[in-house]
Amino acid sequence: VQLQASGGGLVQAGGSLRLSCAASGGTFSMYNMGWFRQAPGKEREFVVGISRGGGSTSYVDSVKGRFTISRDNTRNTVYLQMNSLKSEDTAVYHCAAARSLTQMSGGLGADYWGQGTLVTVSS
Repeated sequence: VQLQASGGGLVQAGGSLRLSCAASGGTFSMYNMGWFRQAPGKEREFVVGISRGGGSTSYVDSVKGRFTISRDNTRNTVYLQMNSLKSEDTAVYHCAAARSLTQMSGGLGADYWGQGTLVTVSS
């Protein structure tokens, strides 16, 4: 599975961005999808995940109420709507695919990774 993320950029604190991740080379609906991020000098962390059919989601506490993940299985695409952005959200965001949602949320990473897209939030 190949994953291509897009939508990053520079935004002021309090602003919004929408990330997209297009998948190819596999059966998209077979995979749980997620977003991870890595800030400068920090380890990569799980941000949010969504189940194959979109019925279950998992968010890290720091983004609950601000970020929303969704997927369109007809377009093989997963989205991350980020609102009320804070400077601490600045990071490279990677989309990922995994056979298990708990694999991602439980710190075990993912099976497939996309290249990152940089999100910079200025204060």
